[in-house]
Amino acid sequence: MDIILDKLRDIEIRYRELEGQLSDPKIVSKQGLYQKYAKEHADLRELVETIRQYEKIRTRIDEYSGLLQENDEELQAMVKEELPHIQQEKIELEEKIRILLLPKDPNDDKNVFLEIRAGTGGDEAGLFAGDLFRMYARYAESQGWRVEVVSSSSTGGTGGFKEIIAQIEGNGAYSRLKYESGVHRVQRVPVTEAQGRIHTSAVTVAIMPEAEEVELNIDQNELRVDVYRSTGHGGQSVNTTDSAVRITHLPTGLVVTCQDEKSQLKNKIKAMKVLRARLLDAMVQKQNAEMSETRKNQVGSGDRSERIRTYNFPQGRITDHRINLTRYDLDNFLNGNIGAMIDALATHYQAESLK
Repeated sequence: MDIILDKLRDIEIRYRELEGQLSDPKIVSKQGLYQKYAKEHADLRELVETIRQYEKIRTRIDEYSGLLQENDEELQAMVKEELPHIQQEKIELEEKIRILLLPKDPNDDKNVFLEIRAGTGGDEAGLFAGDLFRMYARYAESQGWRVEVVSSSSTGGTGGFKEIIAQIEGNGAYSRLKYESGVHRVQRVPVTEAQGRIHTSAVTVAIMPEAEEVELNIDQNELRVDVYRSTGHGGQSVNTTDSAVRITHLPTGLVVTCQDEKSQLKNKIKAMKVLRARLLDAMVQKQNAEMSETRKNQVGSGDRSERIRTYNFPQGRITDHRINLTRYDLDNFLNGNIGAMIDALATHYQAESLK
């Protein structure tokens, strides 16, 4: 730990510099510069507060070590009783500092696009896709985030989805949901199963950070935009106006459709947002694939072909296969109470990065 103490002191010096700059009228008047410094200050706050706690603990340990030299048996007994607790607190703060010093994912603060697609399992997979969407929507609501459906394709009268795409807007949305990408497997007895046999179905979840135009410049000449009449639920405009939009990115073959809005312009704006997020996600996946195996193990490959979690209804069990964590509160979990699982995943990947 001592080898990074100089680095920690430099960070605290920088934090105090930022405090001074944020109160400087010359900088306050320059909105762009002020916002830049304010963000850097906010990003460092938790680390600096932890460093200060750590310094206080080190000072207390030094004081207690001195007290052990005193010729006072009663005082020595008290110190010996309390010292192990303080030393444990020091170890915990060191671990927290190491984690806070890890490079921050630049996408962590971004809004996300949530894509859920039914895989193997027919109508049962579609129903579970609907279950997962409601789970994420309820979790988002508990975090104070906003959820807006961008497009959806239902399975018919079963109430499920072949595919549903939603935008989730809120502080830290990507940092919390990024571990949810992958294949989610469900084991349960379908309502249509007369023999009571358990079926296994699969649903694919993709979490993509929203990409800004400045991050990803798309050549309009590489796009084919088709408009057509909406189908399905949509009010009076269905089949009367060409409001639905399909955008094809010619170089990659990526296709995005949007028909949930009555306005063609609104549908096009939404479709472009999804396309931009998918292209950025594809770039990140490619970069991960090009990294060394060691690096991929540290940060996680994000490979969506991997089965990441199983939901077993007969046993009321959820198992996350990446961290071998099993819980027996399936109903509660599907009601959006997934924070403990997300915390466990975040801790796991932080530990992998620290290695």
